[in-house]
Amino acid sequence: MSDEALPFFVYGTLRSDGHNHSAHLADRCADIRPAVLDGAALHDGPGFPWAVPDPTPGRRIVGELVTVRPGAYAGTLAALDRLEGCRADGTGLYVRRRMVVRTEAGEAREAWVYLAGPAAAERLRARPALIVSGDWADR
Repeated sequence: MSDEALPFFVYGTLRSDGHNHSAHLADRCADIRPAVLDGAALHDGPGFPWAVPDPTPGRRIVGELVTVRPGAYAGTLAALDRLEGCRADGTGLYVRRRMVVRTEAGEAREAWVYLAGPAAAERLRARPALIVSGDWADR
């Protein structure tokens, strides 16, 4: 798993109004801007969201593109991987993937996105808990 210093696309409890933001991101951010991940669906955890790739036309997830200060990047990446149960072998609760998101200004940016890991993605395909708006705040 690469550790390249990319911004993070956050869509649930790590968003600036989410309970995990203050613990893991608040004092480490250089920039936060609204963004959208196209080609993915948002599902209710419950209690936390899951992102799953979904080619259905119009599917998207609303979130924020968070750029972390360079001096805080390595520690933030490690903390977020732990929080998300991300494992190097790809079998974790979530998997971290490099994906392209679109900012509110229409700019395409590469970012790290935490997607549902294999077991959760399989469960959600079998029994979806879709948040139709794609916005965790609208669940």
